[in-house]
Amino acid sequence: MKGKTLKNYGTVAALVVIIGIFGLLRPASFFTLKNFLNITRQAAPLAMVALGATFVMTINEFDLSIGNIVSLGGVVAALLSIQGVPIPVCFLAAVVAGLIVGCVNGGIVAKFGILSFITTLGMGTVLDGVIYGLTGGTTVFHGIPKAFTIPGILKIAGIPFITIVAAVLYIVFHMFMNHMSAGRKLYAIGGSKEAAETAGIRIFRYRILAFALSAAMAGLAGASRVGSANTTAGQGYFLQSYAAVFIGCTVSKSGVPCVVGTLVGTIILAVLANGLTILQMPSFMQNIITGGIIILAVVLQKLGAGHGSR
Repeated sequence: MKGKTLKNYGTVAALVVIIGIFGLLRPASFFTLKNFLNITRQAAPLAMVALGATFVMTINEFDLSIGNIVSLGGVVAALLSIQGVPIPVCFLAAVVAGLIVGCVNGGIVAKFGILSFITTLGMGTVLDGVIYGLTGGTTVFHGIPKAFTIPGILKIAGIPFITIVAAVLYIVFHMFMNHMSAGRKLYAIGGSKEAAETAGIRIFRYRILAFALSAAMAGLAGASRVGSANTTAGQGYFLQSYAAVFIGCTVSKSGVPCVVGTLVGTIILAVLANGLTILQMPSFMQNIITGGIIILAVVLQKLGAGHGSR
C-alpha cells in the first residue's frame, strides 16, 4: 500500500515540498502572485515542447530533433514577421513547418523501420543547416515588429496569454489522449505494437500522427519565444522536455507518459529553475540539483512500482 501511494502521489508531494522549501527560504520574493504568474509564463514554451514529446514517448519512440524544430519555428515566424506577414500567419507557419518535419520523421520511421534515434538525429542535423542558411548563423532581431512580441507579453485578466494558450492545449490534448479513439490507439501502440496491429490499428498512420503532433508543438513553442530567434534557441528544450515527461511518468498509475504527468513534471522543473535563481544559485549547481531530482524521481517511481507489485 505504501509503495502504491509513493508511486501515485510521490511526485506531486515532491512538488509541494519544493514549493514549501523555496517559500520558507525566500517568502518575500518567491511566495507572491507575481512570481507564480512569472513561473507559468517562463514555463509555457517548455510545457508545449514537453506535451509534444509525450505523444512520441507514448508510442515508445524519441524525437532527437525536437530542439532543432523549436529553433526552426522561431526563425520561420521571426523572418516572416520582418516581411510584414500578419502575426497569426507567422505563428501558423511555425506550426506548419513543425508538422512537415514531424510527418517526414514519422514517415521514415514507420515506412522503413529505421530507429527513431537515428532518423531524428539526422533530421536535427539537416535542420541545423536549414536554419543556418536562413539566418546566416546570426540572431534574428533587427526589424522584428513590436506586434510579434505581444503574444509573449500580453496578459488577460492578469494572466499571461502564453500561459492560457498552454493551459488550453493541455486540456484539449488530455481529452484527446484519454477520451478519443486516436489517443487510445496511441497508448495501444505503445503498450504492444503487435497487439495493436492485430486489433486492426493502422500503425503507420498513428506513428506519423505522434511525430507530427510533437513537432507542431515544438514549432509553436519556438514562435512563442519573445523578441528574437537564433540557431541555438531550442538547445535547452530537448533534455528539459523529456525530463518533464519522465518525471510525469511517475504520476501515471501504469508508469506510462500522460498529459497530466507531463504538466506536473514541467511545473517541477520551472519551480526549481525559478527558486534556485531567486536563491542566486550558480548555474552549474542548478544543473546538478535539477539532474539529481530527475534521477531521484525515476528511482522513486521504480521503488513504488516494485513495492506495488508485491
